[in-house]
Amino acid sequence: MKHLTQNLRTGETSLQEVPPPIIQPGHVLIQTHKSLISPGTENALIGFSKANPFQKARLAPDKFWFAYQKAKSNGLFPTIRNISQRLDQPIPLGYCNVGRVVEIGEGVEDIQIGDRVVSNGPHAEMVLVPRNLVAKIPSDVPEQTAVFTVMASIALNAIRLIAPSLGETVVVIGLGLIGMLTAELLKISGCNVIGMETNEERLNVAISRGFAALNPDLLNPEHYVADLTNGFGADAVIIATTSQSDQILSLATNISRKRGKIILIGTADLRLRRSDFYEKELTFQVSSSYGPGRYDPDYEQKGADYPQAYVRWTENRNLQAVLNLMSNGSFDPSYLTGEILPLADFRNAYAKLNDQKHIAVILDYPETCSATRSIPLFQRCFSGTKGVIGIVGAGHYTSATLLPLLKNASMKHIVSANGLSAASLAQKYYIAYFGTDYHDIINDPEVDLVIITTRHNLHSQMACEAIKAGKHVFVEKPMAIYENELNALVDVFQHENPANVSVTVGFNRRFSCHIQKMKDLLGDAQMNISVSVNAGFVPQNSWIHSREVGGGRILGEACHFIDLISFLAGSRIVSVCMNAMGQDPTETTDNAIITLKCENGSTGVVNYFSNGHIDYPKERVEVHACGRNLILDNFKTLRGYGFKHFSSFKTSQDKGHQKAFESLLDFVKNGGKPPIPFEEVINTTEASLAALESLKQKTWISI
Repeated sequence: MKHLTQNLRTGETSLQEVPPPIIQPGHVLIQTHKSLISPGTENALIGFSKANPFQKARLAPDKFWFAYQKAKSNGLFPTIRNISQRLDQPIPLGYCNVGRVVEIGEGVEDIQIGDRVVSNGPHAEMVLVPRNLVAKIPSDVPEQTAVFTVMASIALNAIRLIAPSLGETVVVIGLGLIGMLTAELLKISGCNVIGMETNEERLNVAISRGFAALNPDLLNPEHYVADLTNGFGADAVIIATTSQSDQILSLATNISRKRGKIILIGTADLRLRRSDFYEKELTFQVSSSYGPGRYDPDYEQKGADYPQAYVRWTENRNLQAVLNLMSNGSFDPSYLTGEILPLADFRNAYAKLNDQKHIAVILDYPETCSATRSIPLFQRCFSGTKGVIGIVGAGHYTSATLLPLLKNASMKHIVSANGLSAASLAQKYYIAYFGTDYHDIINDPEVDLVIITTRHNLHSQMACEAIKAGKHVFVEKPMAIYENELNALVDVFQHENPANVSVTVGFNRRFSCHIQKMKDLLGDAQMNISVSVNAGFVPQNSWIHSREVGGGRILGEACHFIDLISFLAGSRIVSVCMNAMGQDPTETTDNAIITLKCENGSTGVVNYFSNGHIDYPKERVEVHACGRNLILDNFKTLRGYGFKHFSSFKTSQDKGHQKAFESLLDFVKNGGKPPIPFEEVINTTEASLAALESLKQKTWISI
């Protein structure tokens, strides 16, 4: 199928061939009929991608500052590489989609195959969308009209924030697509609408629709609004334009009445002048997309709804409200359509929007599209080759860490949930096939090693299937996020492992040259080990914090350091106690102290904190044994105290990734001992799960 994408590094807009997404629980798979280009959002994205690095920094100063801080901590060149890799990933364009349902995920009961629906799916021939972002189209609403629903919902949400009364005057600054939709919905609400626009063609469209409208470059907007409101001023102002200047917001305050409301839909400089707001007691608010529920993973991804009595208008109910207005004839924005062009003519479509002669351009899709789940990209022969790899997951770890280390390996497959990231990485790293169904990897007899880098809740299930198929498995930590998952995996490994294959988890730090040096220096001595991790802040709505999906940062990240302590001590962990900050910490805490006891008498502590400063180094390892000390700072500098022939060792940062994968590939090709013994992988996972249980029970947990 075809998918329209934007590369933020090169600025290239392209129509890529990608496999259709795999249906997921709570989701709907839709074959697209039409999609509407969002002029503001999409042109801004394309403009950003074509800017040079200095312009990008100016357009996204918050991200530039974060990158600067990371460079101070991790070094300039690693940070530049990281940013370049992130920007080089193609991202989908578009979010106004109309199509027909072709498949329904588990748990979706009120939508049927064959239903016509609107969604916020991108410009792609097939889209996978969570149920709460899908609404059925009434039978009497044409698709050419319905395609405006999502954009109109953005306008409707802004209007709900001002809660206008019948007869009030509302000024709309900017009469592009979103501005005109806002004006039309305000008119339906019984408001007097005044539009402001500098583009004469758009101004004429507004006037032809019966709106009072002016060009603020030609007429004084304050005088104009004052004349139409008997000197009172606008009851509310909705800013529906894009500007880097603070003059737009200043204009809005000047034309508002005392105690008026200002709502921002577009983008504007938000340097507020206290005097503007103080004298009139104005209210200012930024409208968030389609309405309540937006960016809430429980609502959008898990399908949880808000009680209607308390949240009358969610984003889905806003979509339905717009469609109902279309159905009863109150609202028909199809007159805004400049042209309807085939998807393949997307370059012409964007050009027409850029010349500002068209307010809206619709993309039309072919009646049929390819549904091939695995797409060949390069002709390569793998017959008789040892160490053939299939990769499940194409996120940041895969693109930034894994693939640069495997570029000379025999990579046959890469799959991802949406197919887009897999397609990009397959092209970049010469991978023969890309797709969306991981079973294509598991069922391929030529694949020797399955590498799993998906979200954590899928690790154990996929690993079990790969083991049963006789594949070696590498799982990017953790191995499992629940005890029953771990038990099931161990059972499969021990009893349903036809080829006696191995399972390795991405505990790479034990392979660092610094850790190997520490191991040589320490020998078999009993030791006290302290690991401090300045983990950094991760927003609470991130999937990593979800117990059901990411398992939390202790399971997903701190497990690295539990493994490291076990490796340095040369002994399995036998008991765990974890304490966490706060009166009632949860399993997904990321501020915790984990105390470990090893079978050989050694002890360890992992201080895993997310509340430190970004300038402070991320990781520090201290070992105290037999009157000697080893201090490792950020996997760059190792210092020794009390050793006769060792004082310090310094390298560029080495967290062991390269050596870990070299060892793994050598084992898969030539046999011998696996890079990490299976029993050690299990022990680390058990200790990580025990840490959460310890927090719950407030006591030591034996393993």
